[in-house]
Amino acid sequence: MASGRHRSIGMNHSASQIGGLSLEQARAQLRPWTQRAPAIGEGEYQQRIERARALLRAKGRDALLIGAGTSLRYFTGITWGASERLVAMLLTLDGDPLLICPGFEAGSLAHELKIPVQPRYWEEHEDPYALVVDGLRARGASRLALDPAAAFAIFTGLRAASPTLDLSDASVIVDGCRAAKTPAELALMKQATAMTLQAHRLAAGLAEPGVTTTQLRRFIDEAHRAFGADNGSTFCIVQFGQATAYPHGIPGEQILREGELVLIDTGCAVQGYQSDITRTYICGRADAQQQRVWDLELAAQQAAFAAVRPGVSGEAVDRAAREVLERGGLGPDYRLPGLPHRTGHGCGMSVHEAPYLVRGNTRGLEIGNCCSNEPMIVVPDRFGVRLEDHFYVTENGAAWFTPPSLAIDRPFAD
Repeated sequence: MASGRHRSIGMNHSASQIGGLSLEQARAQLRPWTQRAPAIGEGEYQQRIERARALLRAKGRDALLIGAGTSLRYFTGITWGASERLVAMLLTLDGDPLLICPGFEAGSLAHELKIPVQPRYWEEHEDPYALVVDGLRARGASRLALDPAAAFAIFTGLRAASPTLDLSDASVIVDGCRAAKTPAELALMKQATAMTLQAHRLAAGLAEPGVTTTQLRRFIDEAHRAFGADNGSTFCIVQFGQATAYPHGIPGEQILREGELVLIDTGCAVQGYQSDITRTYICGRADAQQQRVWDLELAAQQAAFAAVRPGVSGEAVDRAAREVLERGGLGPDYRLPGLPHRTGHGCGMSVHEAPYLVRGNTRGLEIGNCCSNEPMIVVPDRFGVRLEDHFYVTENGAAWFTPPSLAIDRPFAD
């Protein structure tokens, strides 16, 4: 990497935030995170189960099936990815949840469980969906709400085991549990976002002419791992110059040149809870168009933030950002130059989850909802600017997880 003028970046660093840091100096600041949030307690897992039961009753359902993935981790603590073998929790209105899993995986799953369950094991030649149907019959349940993230194979397996089974989508139940975060969940997200923001700070110090997108991606992953993220970077987009005009980038390595914008969008997970932060800044001096678009982007982000309060719809927050851009001569709607996508998405155990800040979402925001705020501006074939920070909804409005950027050449508030 280019060396140039060298300096040290700490939590309170100098006014110069872009470039001037050697790789050795950056790596010297990679150490385990000290302000660690506590794990979700067993009592909170049980509260999640009871909340799901209350929502089942309210929706006229008497059972919920959750397959392997983030929702299974949310309800049981099991960090298990979906595969062709069914691993699932069957929750009914009474009794401990049933855990359907392959017999040979019983020991591994037992080490992760955070709630009492009644196991139902199946061998490789057996039909696991018959176990689900048998469990429903034993509990007197017949109206099953199915995990919205479940593979189609789970749906067809249930249909084959019981052609008359009353199946419905469990989105309202799952989102009704996961969308509003508790103080313990917010603490984990605050740790994850703080770690990612520091990775951003250090990466910005390395952003000098000659650095490559690959070098910055590898460093950011190294930083997340050193800080103690679950598995390094959950994702990492690094784009320079014209490539920033594509919201999620383009393939191939790029080399940073003087006068180009740098766009980095990355995140990590802490005990399953995600961060997702984007910074866009200039290498060198901005031209008039870059400066004007960057300033409009910040104004749109601030307008969306100011619109947030309990009861305000996701589409109203999206509209607040778009009105700023339209007054600035961009758009309207998704027309370019302008904002080609929604203003934001929910975040928690998934990087993208409910609620969404988008036209058509008329549901009011609730205390504890967590969302990205990223009304990106794209100038086709020239550049794009995305400033992304997340907020959580309080009784008084929105509160930032991370302080927004200050200027095109000052991407960090402290």
